[in-house]
Amino acid sequence: MGKELKYVVDKSGNRSSVLISISTWEDLNDKYNKLLKKVSTLTGIQKGLKEVKEARKSGKKLQTLKDFLNESHS
Repeated sequence: MGKELKYVVDKSGNRSSVLISISTWEDLNDKYNKLLKKVSTLTGIQKGLKEVKEARKSGKKLQTLKDFLNESHS
């Protein structure tokens, strides 16, 4: 990928932008979107585990997976 990078510089020679090939952009964008989905999934799991912990502390009865699946098919 290093050879595919082209830098745009200002009058002082400072880099201001980067140009990459469309295939590199598509690859990076695909990887980025997969990471976003992974973060979203892991955040949801983390939130769920926190809810379970809090429910157990308070003595709240939790819905089982079996009950949840039966409820959604009704």
